[in-house]
Order: sequence, then structure tokens, then C-alpha cells
Amino acid sequence: MMSNMLILMKQELALCLLIFLLLILKLVKDMKNETVLTLTQFLFLFFFILGFIGNETGELFGGMYRQTTSSIVQKNILSLGLYLMPMLFASWMRQHEHLLEFLLLMACVTLGMFLMISSAHMLMFYLSLELSSIPLAALVNFDLRLRKSSEGAMKMILTSAFSSGILLMGISFIYGSTGSLLFDDIAASGKQSGLDIAAFMLFFSAFAFKLSVVPFHFWTADVYEGAPVPVAAFLSVMSKAAMAFVLMNICFLVFPHLFDWWHQVFLILSALTILTGNLFALRQENIKRFLAFSSISQVGFILLAIAANMPSAKASVHFFLLIYLVSNLAAFSVVCLACVHHRKESISDFKGFYKKNPFLSWVMLLALFSLAGIPPLAGFFGKFFLLSAGAGRGDYFFVVFAAINMVVSLYYYVRLARMIFSTEEQPVLSKVFIDPMGKAGLIIMAVAMLILGLTSWVYDYLNV
Repeated sequence: MMSNMLILMKQELALCLLIFLLLILKLVKDMKNETVLTLTQFLFLFFFILGFIGNETGELFGGMYRQTTSSIVQKNILSLGLYLMPMLFASWMRQHEHLLEFLLLMACVTLGMFLMISSAHMLMFYLSLELSSIPLAALVNFDLRLRKSSEGAMKMILTSAFSSGILLMGISFIYGSTGSLLFDDIAASGKQSGLDIAAFMLFFSAFAFKLSVVPFHFWTADVYEGAPVPVAAFLSVMSKAAMAFVLMNICFLVFPHLFDWWHQVFLILSALTILTGNLFALRQENIKRFLAFSSISQVGFILLAIAANMPSAKASVHFFLLIYLVSNLAAFSVVCLACVHHRKESISDFKGFYKKNPFLSWVMLLALFSLAGIPPLAGFFGKFFLLSAGAGRGDYFFVVFAAINMVVSLYYYVRLARMIFSTEEQPVLSKVFIDPMGKAGLIIMAVAMLILGLTSWVYDYLNV
């Protein structure tokens, strides 16, 4: 039993060990941030590699914990994001006086995400969700001297508390209907009564808050604006990816008997989310709010694929979220460098950015065009597979609607790119220093955006 647990839970146990090591480092006096950052980078790299070694599938704790090939892939995608965070945002982290606390909170959130992905029981799922949510509010409030940061954290706490209450109500309805909290028992019940539909409605509403699905998206832009740029990136990429993975797993495995109901709901919310994200992104002047509404629009495409519930849907969501992770982290990394050096967050401040920062401008251009879905960048292939999954179910109207909105989104992505490469005015931002670690990370991101969509073996690995 013990050896089985060590193998199945090796990623969670390794992350717990990593958290304890960071706590021990906190006790060491006069340790420089540079040393901590370098050591953490090696630990996160080891943790990422561990996800590909000696993997097995099985269950623990009476079926409450379940490791599958799909959950292993999902955890590895999140592990990649965790590894890239210190590399891409090294400039900001190196200057922060509470670096260890930041890394600890980030690791705790990731641990909650991993447990949530492997949960096969509603109680374990809820506790894992709280473990991944509560430290996020502390991360949002990490710039203690800024009022916006505190306001963002307060909105995050209130939103999380409200969504948790809705989730608990949905879980109680599920238990009242099925008499069990195990995922297998809920799926086996096959009930489609009004109570079951109400339970799923409440259950999904909690996910909609976390994923920023319209109309549960109102907190997103304010929280992103108030949070430090690395935290906004973590929210946009890691948190959304984890919640999308869990929503997909639960819909496919726990509530397949309610497919006829949630299929239609997901399609409608997908269209509303894409449209709302695009319309609000068009009028944003703050670049963090701009990226927030851009991320909301991307969630709509994910919902479209999940709604299909096709064999290809899971692989397309995995593939898109990997590409989205690379593209969005690259964009936020460039924004972070500008904010660290110049304290500028307005889109207009990036006019003429190319004149003084050609490397960062090209990386930002690749990231924007990848998010827009322009071929031959990886983002095009990610969205193509999502739309293909929707078309496979025959949801042609919503697929065409999403494709049209890709053209609409191109406007605001090109608008920012045009400002960056403008030669008509003097640049607002001077030359930005890029440390070697950050530059290496950006080069990796740029190469990934160029070739990831053309590498079929990556899609094959994610197709589980």
C-alpha cells in the first residue's frame, strides 16, 4: 500500500517535499534572492521531469484519489507552467523582499490543483479546490503597498467564498439525489431529475466563476489589474487551465447522463463568453485588463470543445491549453519587464516599443498572433482543433460564430502590435534590461510558438 501510494502520488508528495524545503530556506538568514531563485529553478525543473518518469495508474483511499493517463498529462502541463514562472518573471521576483513566501504560495496552489485533478470524491474535490483558491487571494495582495492590490484580493476572496457556497449547495443536492459523493456512484446513478439538473447547475456555476465564464466574469479584470503581473499571469494560465481540466473530467466522467442538458448550456455560454471578451477587450486601455478580457474570450473556445464531448475534445483542450500557456506567459512576461522597469501599464505606453526593445517586441508579436490564432503559429492549430471538436458534434452555427469572432479578436491584437511597431512617434518606454534567465525563457517561448503546432508527437502525447 505504501509503495503504491509513493508511485501514484509521487508528484503531490514531491511538491509537499518542495514546500517543506522552501520553508526550511525561509529559516536561513541572509540568503540572497538570486540564490533562492536559482535553487528553486532547479527544484522546479526536477519536479517537471519527475512527471514523465515511472508513471502508473490506479486508485487510493477507497477510490477518493485516482491517477489516470489523462490526469498525468494535465499535471505535466501545469508542472511546465510552474517551472516557467520563475524563469520568465525572474526580474520581478529577484527584486521582491518576500520571494520565498511568493514561491511557497505558488507551490501550495499547484498542490491543490494536482489533488483536484485526481479527486474522485466530492469532499476531496472541495478541499482541494479551497487549497488552490485561498493562497491565490494572498498572491493577488502581494503588493501590500498598493491599494489596487488589496481591492483585487478582496474581490477575489468574496468571489471565491460565493462560488464555494454555491458549490457546496450543489454537492449537497447531489448527495441528496444519489446518496453518495463518489464520482463513480454519481455517474452510475444515471438520474436526470429536476434535482440532478439543479445540482449540476449549481456545480457548474462555481466553475464558471473560477473560469470567468460570462456572466460570472465581472471580477476578472479588476483582480488582474490589482494583482502583480506574475500573479495575473498565474491566474490567467495555471488557474484557468486547472479548472478547465477538472470541468472537462467531471462533465465527461461524472455527469455524462446530463449531456443533453449541459451541451446546450455550454454552447450558449461559449458564444456569450467569446463575444463579451472580444467586445470588452476592444475598449481597454490598461494592458493587464486587456489581457484579462483576452483570456475570457479564450475560455469560450474551450467551452465549445468541452460541449462536444467527442473523443477528440479532450486532446484538443489539452493541446490548446499547452499552447495558451506558452503564448500567454510570453505576453505577460514582456508586460512584466516593462512594468518592473518603468511602472507603465497603459497600452499607449507601448507606442514605439520596438525602437528600443526589438527582441521583446518580436516575442510580444508572436504571443499576440498566437493568441489570435494566426497561422502558422501554434495558436492557430490550437483553435483549429477546438473548432474541429465542435464541428464533430455538428454544432456548426457556434463553430462559425467562434470563427467570426477570431477575426474580430484580430483587430485588438493587431492594434496593440501596431502600437508596438509604430515608427511615427518617439517611444515612451526606454530600453528594458533582460536578465539571462528571462531571455532564455522568452527564447524558449518564441520557439515553442513557432513549432509547437507543427509537431504531431506533442498532440499524440496529449491525446489520451
